Amino acid sequence: MSGQGPGSEVWAAKHLRLAVEAAGVALWSWNVETNRLTMDERAFELWGMDWAPEVSFELLSGHIHPADQDRVRLAFEATRLTTGPFEIDFRINVDDAVRWVSARGEGGDEGIIDSTMFGVFLDVTERKQAEESNELLAGEMSHRVKNLLSIATGLTNISYRSASTTHDMAAGLTDRLVALGRAHDLVRPQPGSDDRVALLGDLISVLLAPYDQGDADDRHIKVAVGRIGVGEAAATTMAMVIHELATNSLKYGALSCPKGRLEVKTQDDGDEMLLLTWAESGGPEITSVPSLHGFGNQMVERSLNQQFGGTLQYDWQRTGLVASLTLRKDRLAI
Repeated sequence: MSGQGPGSEVWAAKHLRLAVEAAGVALWSWNVETNRLTMDERAFELWGMDWAPEVSFELLSGHIHPADQDRVRLAFEATRLTTGPFEIDFRINVDDAVRWVSARGEGGDEGIIDSTMFGVFLDVTERKQAEESNELLAGEMSHRVKNLLSIATGLTNISYRSASTTHDMAAGLTDRLVALGRAHDLVRPQPGSDDRVALLGDLISVLLAPYDQGDADDRHIKVAVGRIGVGEAAATTMAMVIHELATNSLKYGALSCPKGRLEVKTQDDGDEMLLLTWAESGGPEITSVPSLHGFGNQMVERSLNQQFGGTLQYDWQRTGLVASLTLRKDRLAI
């Protein structure tokens, strides 16, 4: 039983290694005099490198993301002068992928033994991606709240201009808000529903219905879209795009005045791409090209590119905006 009991160094070392492996920890030691590191196999795997007895700090730094290299170099140099634990997160390039690594150790004289500092690497890619997703979600939610407030303000103004009494205004505003609710139901089917596909024309019509200031015989918004199915994920993205275009039009374009007109139509030439045209007229005269660098416009262009492999082009005519959206038809069904 010698060397196997709980009190032996062999037993302790074995179980320490098991604990380290279970925690996904990679070990490293850094000789601050020679500037070379010794790492275990897990560390080399994490960095996407072949195992070697040791590796120079310069060679290892070559795998760090260019935007983080100077920061990491300064942080490691500072650990030689700073007493106490340290931690730094940074990105590394592994083939065509980017990983997030957390380097942790003990700085100053307390952490250095025979000119060697010891520490660990942790793969924190999933945590960092979750943080980035949360930041993006927070930004998107903030943008959506602002858009909702803008939409509510615009719909109130539309209802006020088109109503002769407070009762008519309340009824008109209620109808428009209800239409927005129907659009939400169309985009997001209820749990347990088998109907997961909407028609593009129906979706656009429902989304734009609250903005139409005309009566039944004089609609200000015309939707002429072919019979094209839209999957749930695509419908959500399209709703964001249509809402952004409508919000901008409500602020600055044809939907901001009673005489404004909007026509949305599609052109299908039989190839893999679908052309959707958003044409405004009758609104304020356009005398200069507006600046489109806000979060909403960036979101629209990114959504079209990522979700639909498409593009968005603006033609600022004096009579109104004409926007051309290209969409991959196969991605509309997703």
